[in-house]
Amino acid sequence: MSGNGLIAPGATIGILGGGQLGRMIALAAAPMGYRCHIFCPERDSPAAQVSAVTTVAAYDDRAALAHFANSVDVITWEFENIPAATVEFLEALKPVRPNGRALRVSQNRLEEKNFLNDVGVPTTAYAGAASAASLEAAVRHIGMPCLVKTVTEGYDGKGQIRVDATTNLANAWERLKAREAIVERMVDFDMECSVIVARGTDGTCVAFTPGENYHANGILDTTLVPARMPEAKLQQAEAIGRHVAEKLELVGLLCVELFVTKDGRLLANEIAPRPHNSGHWSIDACMTSQFEQLVRAICGLPLGSVERLANAEMKNLIGEEVAQWRKAITDPVAKVHLYGKTEIRAGRKMGHITRVLPLNNGRSS
Repeated sequence: MSGNGLIAPGATIGILGGGQLGRMIALAAAPMGYRCHIFCPERDSPAAQVSAVTTVAAYDDRAALAHFANSVDVITWEFENIPAATVEFLEALKPVRPNGRALRVSQNRLEEKNFLNDVGVPTTAYAGAASAASLEAAVRHIGMPCLVKTVTEGYDGKGQIRVDATTNLANAWERLKAREAIVERMVDFDMECSVIVARGTDGTCVAFTPGENYHANGILDTTLVPARMPEAKLQQAEAIGRHVAEKLELVGLLCVELFVTKDGRLLANEIAPRPHNSGHWSIDACMTSQFEQLVRAICGLPLGSVERLANAEMKNLIGEEVAQWRKAITDPVAKVHLYGKTEIRAGRKMGHITRVLPLNNGRSS
C-alpha cells in the first residue's frame, strides 16, 4: 500500500465469492495492473477462471481466511450472502471495502427498510413478523395484496410469496421456512429502475445513469439505459443513490433499486453494496464500467468518468437462453458476455448481451 491509503497497481485484490460479478471485477482489474485472489467454496468458479489465485474453502474456515487476508492488499465481495462474521474477522486483518455495516444492512430486509427510512429515503409500508400469528397481524396492518418475504437470503424472486384474500397465511408461513419475515405493501408502479453509485476513500461520490428494469419470474431480464423518465426524475434517483452511499459511509459500489409510482414518487425497494446486474451495460457503453469504478474506489484511486458513450439495452441470458449468443454474435451492435458456467439450469444467469445504441435514439439523455 502506498501513502495516503492508495493501493497502487501491482497489488492484489481479494474477492469474496466466485460468481460472474467476481469474474467481471477481475477482468476490469487486470488492465489496471492488479491481480485478483478469489475466495469461495466452489471449484472452477466463473471468477476463478480469470483470476491469478483461488482459495477454495468454506466462508467460516478461519485458517483459510487468515491465509487469504495475508496474501491480499484489500478485500471486497461480489454478493451479499457472505456471512457477516466472515467480514468481521477479515476487517481486523485487512481493509474490507465496502464495510461490514453495509453488508449487514443489505443482508436483512427489515434492517434495510429501517435504515432507508431513518435516513429519509421513502419506501413502501412494511411490518415485521416472527411467527404465523404475527404474520396475520402484520398482513392486517399492511393490507392486501402484499408481499411476504424472508428477511434474509432471498434474491432473484426467491423467498417471497404474494398474499391476497385467498392465501392461507399459516401455510404461507410454513412455505417460507423462515424465523423472521417482512410484509410489504404492494406498490402500484409505472417503472422499476436502479441507480448505481460509486464512493471513493476521499468521500467523492458519482452516479451512473439510472436504468429501467424489466423482470421475468422474479429475475432481471432486461435493462434499458437511460431509464425513460424526465431528466429531473433521473437526477432525483441519482441523488438518492449518493445520499444512501454517504449515510452508509460506503467505499466501493452501491445499487439502489427504485419504484417509480403512478403518482411520480420514487420509493426505494432494495440496496446492494456491490456491482449490480442492471449495471452490466456500463462495460460497453460508458467511459468507466461499474467494475473498473469499484476497483478505483476500493484502491483509493480517483473515480472515473461516468459519461455515457451510448444508450444501451442489456438482456440477461437465463438458463437455455444462453443459446442466443449464436445469433447475437452476428449483430454488429451487440456485445456478448458469457460467464463460463458449464451447467445450464433454469433461472441461472449464464451471460448477458448488451446492444449499444446511438445516444440520439429518442430516449431521454
